[in-house]
Amino acid sequence: MSDDATPRLGLPYLAAGQAQKHVTLNEALSRLDGLVQPAVASRATAAQPASPADGVLHILPAGATGSDWSGRPAGTLMRFETGAWEVLPVQPGFLAWIADEQVLAVRTEAGWTALSSTFRNLTAALSPRGAATRFEIREQELTLAGGSVVSTVVIPSRAIVLGVSTRTTQTVTGASSYSCGVAGEAGKFGSLLGAALGSTNIGVVGPTAFYADTPVVLTAAGGAFTGGKVRLSIHLMTFDGAAA
Repeated sequence: MSDDATPRLGLPYLAAGQAQKHVTLNEALSRLDGLVQPAVASRATAAQPASPADGVLHILPAGATGSDWSGRPAGTLMRFETGAWEVLPVQPGFLAWIADEQVLAVRTEAGWTALSSTFRNLTAALSPRGAATRFEIREQELTLAGGSVVSTVVIPSRAIVLGVSTRTTQTVTGASSYSCGVAGEAGKFGSLLGAALGSTNIGVVGPTAFYADTPVVLTAAGGAFTGGKVRLSIHLMTFDGAAA
């Protein structure tokens, strides 16, 4: 452990007999203000803001520019206060709310990742011999182009789907709306879905079994996709048979 600061958050210690202890204490409180329940404005803003609000947080993307941001690695957490930017130390496992994406992200060794993408499943029932019933969400953000886009995340064979929800995370262009479904059933999980940023749909279906790995398909309506992004979430149940 460092004699000068705490090992995880880098909060400065008060020294015995130290003069002006309030300076060190205020530095620690300021850092805690940024690290406790952090709400980050964006992790996509590359240009250092000219007039940031006091206390604002940003996660730097690759290639960030500006006198205080330039040259810092992607994923650096920056906080602005009293006219200056400060790097806040983060460790794997730290959480941050990304305001412009409406996403809760977790810091991993690879960078900041949507927390939902780290969830694998929840075991609802488990027999003594290992048979299991699980609830899962499989999620992917699709970049839209052409007449339709096929997910690489699939509904797994012998799963039961409860629904597929969608959120438009970047305004859809080219098409006036879109459908969410599977091959042969373009609107199975919803039709005439919103192209505007933030549009959502909960495509609930009666529990439906799939007997082969099946991708989800987004199909353009009113023209082909020329841009935009949609995050889809597949809500399903999966099953494990008993061991020997």
